[in-house]
Amino acid sequence: MTSSTSKMPAITPRRTMQGHTSQVLDIAHLHDGRRIIVCSSDGSLLLWDLENDVQVGVAWRDEGHKADVKKIALSPSGKTVASGSDSGTVRLWDVKTGRVIARWMGHTENVGSVCWSGDGERVVSGSWDGTARVWDVKTGRTVLEIKNGHQYVWAVTYSPDNTKFATGGENENAVKIWNAKTGELLSTLHQDQSVRSLAWTSDGKKLLSGSLGPIEIFDTVTWEQIAVLKGHIFNLTLARNDHFLASTSIWDETVCLWNLNTNLPVCLPFQHDKDVSCLAFSADGKSLVTACEDNVVYLWDIYAILKEIGLEELLSISDVSLICGLNHGH
Repeated sequence: MTSSTSKMPAITPRRTMQGHTSQVLDIAHLHDGRRIIVCSSDGSLLLWDLENDVQVGVAWRDEGHKADVKKIALSPSGKTVASGSDSGTVRLWDVKTGRVIARWMGHTENVGSVCWSGDGERVVSGSWDGTARVWDVKTGRTVLEIKNGHQYVWAVTYSPDNTKFATGGENENAVKIWNAKTGELLSTLHQDQSVRSLAWTSDGKKLLSGSLGPIEIFDTVTWEQIAVLKGHIFNLTLARNDHFLASTSIWDETVCLWNLNTNLPVCLPFQHDKDVSCLAFSADGKSLVTACEDNVVYLWDIYAILKEIGLEELLSISDVSLICGLNHGH
């Protein structure tokens, strides 16, 4: 931590949302900027109103399904949520009704990652069965099955132009880049530890990898490592304008906010009472939502934090279409 950040006052959340009876495992912001969807280890999805700190309606459940919902991803249209669960099933949920509208079978173990293509026509899922599957959203059919050498696939993400997707996993600790149409392996980026999260910048020029080691940044033309963010590991979420990211640590129960222009932390870490399980920026980057093993959801005012330290320019967005169009995956 730099001397400038060490002199800053402790950062506290703007709001907390309590009421979950099980651990929150993933978060997705809706396009209205006011609501989030979270998934839980009790098999449910919940809709929260961030402005009023209240749960909206009843929990979303698929009848007879009690397995953990590991990951969720909002479609580019904002109308559908894809989820992956311990049962090995990928589900699609209608955001308006909270009901399941599709169930896709094929994986034989936990589905721990899901990501939409930018055009909304495909979903890629990663599983502990060691495979990634690409699904046709209209038909529900598997159009690609990738046996990628990982014992567990922890992370998947599409490139912004939909021509490639990346997978990250364990027991071949690497990021692998695949042709999204043919399934051809294009590149392998070896890591020292298992890869747990991935994010592609919106211009497609960089791929970020979060693991049980440092965060690594790769040039997507040469696939050479161009930067390493040390001292914070595991999960990450990238702001849509690519100027900053947030990462979690499994060692010190904190979240770190990084300036990607300098590759340095911008402030003191956000302290939590227990390990942080998931995090997600709002579309405009002005808010960050986190959740940890105490079953509490936390809302952090990123705009106020950056303004306090004179870095609010990090929130500038050169192309407003980025707010609605791109997925950065898990």
